[in-house]
Amino acid sequence: MTDRTTPDGLLEALDAYETALMANDLDALDDAFVDAPDTMRGDDRGLLVGHDAISAFRGARGGVATRTLTRVEVRPLAEDLALVVSVSAFTAGGNGLQTQLWRRTDGTWRIAAAHVTGRTKAFDTTIWRVVGDPLVPTTGSGPLDCTTVAVKDLYAVAGHAVGAGNPTYLRESAPQAASAAAVASLLAAGASIRGIARTDEFAYNLTGRNEHHGTPPNGAVATALPGGSSSGSASAVRLGTADIGLGTDTAGSVRVPASYQGLWGLRTTHDLIPRDGLLPLAPSFDTVGWLTRDADLLGRALHASVPVALPDPDTAPAVTVAADLVAAADATTQEAFRAFVGEDLPVVTLAELGIPPLEDLRETMRLVQAAEATAAHGPWIAAHPAALSAVVGDRFAAAAANPPAEVAAAVARLDDLRQTIRQALDGSVLVFPTTPGPAPALTADTVELERTRTATTAMTALASVGGLPAVSAPGLSVGGAPVGISLVGAPGTDRALVRTAERVLRDGAEPRLQSVSVD
Repeated sequence: MTDRTTPDGLLEALDAYETALMANDLDALDDAFVDAPDTMRGDDRGLLVGHDAISAFRGARGGVATRTLTRVEVRPLAEDLALVVSVSAFTAGGNGLQTQLWRRTDGTWRIAAAHVTGRTKAFDTTIWRVVGDPLVPTTGSGPLDCTTVAVKDLYAVAGHAVGAGNPTYLRESAPQAASAAAVASLLAAGASIRGIARTDEFAYNLTGRNEHHGTPPNGAVATALPGGSSSGSASAVRLGTADIGLGTDTAGSVRVPASYQGLWGLRTTHDLIPRDGLLPLAPSFDTVGWLTRDADLLGRALHASVPVALPDPDTAPAVTVAADLVAAADATTQEAFRAFVGEDLPVVTLAELGIPPLEDLRETMRLVQAAEATAAHGPWIAAHPAALSAVVGDRFAAAAANPPAEVAAAVARLDDLRQTIRQALDGSVLVFPTTPGPAPALTADTVELERTRTATTAMTALASVGGLPAVSAPGLSVGGAPVGISLVGAPGTDRALVRTAERVLRDGAEPRLQSVSVD
């Protein structure tokens, strides 16, 4: 680069931008980008389009590592337009590359488009706690040959401690002598363990946001939360660094990230897969599940993990739209869902099935889950009062404070309620949106996230309280973001449910998937 080829004021603008970046001066950084809906910024986590989207991402990201520019190349493209490519050297080691299109308006240079190549990472610590090549090799051969697994940090992995998403808990945990049953089944079927993936603390959250380790990326929407609590497993699968995400689903912790990231996710029938070696949250609801990028691999993971063959029904189950659950979604998601399923499927209400209202299901799940979570982790939390993040700490505190009479009543009615739901779904499958809408933004505050959690658990409680299998399949696009299609069936119909979900997508809507988008 030579000074005579550099437009006046451009290098000064670049220096000011770097200064603002190092100081994490959000106002100055906002002003450094062209305030327009077509301004772009891209990196390894995705493409952001529009000044508002870039600003929101930056506000949630926090600062960047200290660096200096070691080389700058400028190529003027027009009188008020220039391409700038710069090399950065990080104080902690490593280099990065920035490619920026600068535009001058009213005498001021601003960035119209940027692509950032960051320094090389050993691995993304927001997704993984530990990785290997492989971390644990396969122990056999079968339907999962040559596949890799991201194991949620609640399962025992031989030779490694369980961290439960909390660094204090991890420090006090001893390496496990043997892998959990669900892990061992995958290894015996030909899979290898790529690594142990991040989770919300003790799985008691649905956002994927972890104050200790950061937030795993949403591989489908760079500005959105990934969904939890199987967040790291979901992100690893969506980003292609693992084939199978081994998760758990208590109140939706497989189904929610599957919905938010456009993945296939299966919550298995309660107690179908042994939970030996799994750190509990609420045993009445805790269930093994997986996330994959396609239905075929999801079916193979199920086949490898079920100790006995599941019966196949003589006829395909009847698929019925669950009116209450559709109505629980937001308006744009309802519109997208109706466009997806069309007018041919029958519609039924929970009352017509003899099932209590969604709020009753959600409240029963909330109270029983809270009591069991307190029983499982209350003593440890009491002995480590500063160990939990504020959000999860408050949730455990609220759980312990629930009125004993209300908890006892919820525990007493759970078995009857479960049996009622199971009888109502015998021979049928209910279909509805997995979540009320797309993933919340990275910048969503605690009040908004709690509101989303309440709305979401109202939709996930049917399967959780019933102990039923539930598939979330990628189906809807709402404002350009994915929302899953959920299918819930009778206990033990897990394999048939996955095939039914494939059929619904193939026969009902697959040719229209790209066009069903509601802004």
